[in-house]
Amino acid sequence: MRKSLLCLLIIAVYTASAVPVTSEYSEDRTYPRYIEFPDGEGKMHTVDLEAEPDMELLNEIERNPANNLYLLYTRRNPRNSQTLVINNANSIRNSNFNAAHPTVVVAHGWLSNQNTNINPTIRDAYLNKAETNVIILDWRRLALSDYATAARGVPAVGRGLGQFLAFLNSVTGQAFTSMHLVGFSLGAHLVGNAGRELGGRAARVTALDPAGPLWNYNSNRVNPRDGVYVEAIHTDGGYTIGGLGIGSNVANADFYPNGGISQPGCLTNLCNHNRAWELFAATVTYNHLVGRLCTSQTQLTWNTCRGAQLRMGNDDLRKTGSGMYRLDTGRRYPY
Repeated sequence: MRKSLLCLLIIAVYTASAVPVTSEYSEDRTYPRYIEFPDGEGKMHTVDLEAEPDMELLNEIERNPANNLYLLYTRRNPRNSQTLVINNANSIRNSNFNAAHPTVVVAHGWLSNQNTNINPTIRDAYLNKAETNVIILDWRRLALSDYATAARGVPAVGRGLGQFLAFLNSVTGQAFTSMHLVGFSLGAHLVGNAGRELGGRAARVTALDPAGPLWNYNSNRVNPRDGVYVEAIHTDGGYTIGGLGIGSNVANADFYPNGGISQPGCLTNLCNHNRAWELFAATVTYNHLVGRLCTSQTQLTWNTCRGAQLRMGNDDLRKTGSGMYRLDTGRRYPY
């Protein structure tokens, strides 16, 4: 009897971790002053959301967007990057950048860098599929600061990325409609600001579980005007359980895998949060995850969406769509 009860308890706990919390999403979500937020290696850090930002660093970031590293990978150099430098045309002309191939830029999140798992995972998904210019943005100069400082400096880094892409356009002639900007967590708001700097001309902006803390009412967060088509993938938006993602619509098309709060096989917010970029990379390879349009938050929560279908993620530069979508995934790659 005891063994049976234990088995039922384990099943119940596991099921609860994989089934969305039946709560509505809310713009009114408030965070406590101190929260736990992960770095790029999965270590949790205590964050003071009311901390005084480092104004000296912020002023430097504002003055000099060239602090960012732009690392190019192509099928000719799939593992060893080439550094592209803003306002240095030879750094681009002497690289393997090919304006005939699409360009995807990947921006990591807080306390991360070029070696964080998101970057090689998405890079390899693209290069294994087709000829692509993959540019990894390493913005560690700001990302390694405290969260309050990093969040406040994200718009300046985003503008710097936009200026770099404008320079790339002027040197190579590549159209902005051949560019796809992808960012995770704080990086999602960063690429939104880069797209804004370009006047919304980039073909696509993809926001992977955009960060929630300090962003709910922030006018600099990613928005539908940041690109020709802006898409968000929400995987950890539960405001009642300390979700790390923003958990509300921010794009033309907002996807909520498994309801957008808790992901199958995940027992922590960190796992839920990271699942956004894992799912995206899988869709670049397989283009297999299809959402259903939802007409209300209730439909989204209770998995009763029956509207039009739209594929989540992928590398289609001509993709269009709008609305809020629900889909269910598996526990393991490719989900």
